[in-house]
Amino acid sequence: MATQTIERKVSGQGRNALFGYLSLFTSLGTLLCCALPSLLVLLGLGATVASFLSAFPWLVTLARQKVWVFAVSGVLIASDFVYVYWLLPRHKAQGDACSFEGGPTACDTASRMSRVALWVAALIYGIGFFTAYLLGPILTRFSP
Repeated sequence: MATQTIERKVSGQGRNALFGYLSLFTSLGTLLCCALPSLLVLLGLGATVASFLSAFPWLVTLARQKVWVFAVSGVLIASDFVYVYWLLPRHKAQGDACSFEGGPTACDTASRMSRVALWVAALIYGIGFFTAYLLGPILTRFSP
């Protein structure tokens, strides 16, 4: 019985970490492929973008699939929010996952780091989304 509880705790922690890492990875991908080049060109650093794209030519292919990249990233980040803030507390209440009682433990530290990684991923995704989809129309509307 104790072994099953430990296995459930470990698998829940692994799933939480996996969602966090995937969310962070995809949000960084959206930043690199779509938002960062747009921002650099906006700031007048087009030569930097050209040298960056010549060093990493796969970013051009990734940028052509911008809609899919943002969609997959958004779904992964949203699913991580659901897991961290809705499913995980339910598992903790049932005793299937580690709890925050008893002071700082490895589980508490991992959970805290997962939440930090999730919010960093969401922030990077928000910046990327704003730069890739909203900044251009805003600047076009207000340009003379």
